[in-house]
Amino acid sequence: MAQEIKRKGLGWAAVSISTLISCVWAGWGIIENFHEGWYYPTLGMNLGLMLTQYLSPMLIFIGLTLLGIRKPRIAALFHVLIAGLATWFFRTGSIAATSLIITPLLGLGVLYWFGKVKQTTLATWVAVGLPIATLVLLGISPAVRVAQRLDDGSLEAQLIVGNGTALIWAPDGPGWPDTGSDWHQAVESCRQLSEDGQTLTGKDQDIWRLPSVEEAVRSLTRAGKNSGGVWDPDPAEASYQVRPDKESPLWKVHSPVIYWWTASEVDQDRAYIIVYDGKVWPRSKDFGPDYLGFRCVKRP
Repeated sequence: MAQEIKRKGLGWAAVSISTLISCVWAGWGIIENFHEGWYYPTLGMNLGLMLTQYLSPMLIFIGLTLLGIRKPRIAALFHVLIAGLATWFFRTGSIAATSLIITPLLGLGVLYWFGKVKQTTLATWVAVGLPIATLVLLGISPAVRVAQRLDDGSLEAQLIVGNGTALIWAPDGPGWPDTGSDWHQAVESCRQLSEDGQTLTGKDQDIWRLPSVEEAVRSLTRAGKNSGGVWDPDPAEASYQVRPDKESPLWKVHSPVIYWWTASEVDQDRAYIIVYDGKVWPRSKDFGPDYLGFRCVKRP
């Protein structure tokens, strides 16, 4: 009897921990989906990206939990196998991978091996219901925000005036690309940009440039109106009357780029980047992922 109670306790411990992990991945996935994802022009493509890139960890852990409820020892072997694959993948000895991925998987493998859940129906509802509830609760607000984004369809040069700034922002092309670049490339591209913003001339024209961090902060909008951004250089923080968003006329709604370089340097090795929602971060000038781009500006 005591042995049976112990097995039940270990089984429910495994299900509880697995469900907690599923909930964490559900929350992270749905928030990141509407932060950096959901940029395709069609619903089907956006849903595909959401399921494969952002919600796949949650779905995997839900699947492992359901397997653990019905076939605990098979689930235990799967956990150990995945832990082994993770050990090989992170063979550089990452502390984060060891503590956040490999160790929990091994621990769950032990719990499932020695535990067993009798109330399979209740456990199934817990394993599936709580992550889905987390996803829905945390996803409603960003989903509504993204659905209300302003997209005027124009990718031409834009004169944007307001909040103490007046700048012409480059049109779609080499001065406003869809791909990422490092800071040095962004600066050079703006310097070589032709008057109409359509061509890189191969030599410095010095007509266009990157915006300063203060100019970028002051130019961001929400629902077609200036967000009232103010840049405080002392703590290096931006504040807004209304949180800005990835929308026209500054941003391409259907682009994976969610960060821009600014001309403002932190030091010799770093410069500030700005997020579409107004946050400002220092980054290495050599950093250049696909989601970090730029848009050149010039005076009217």
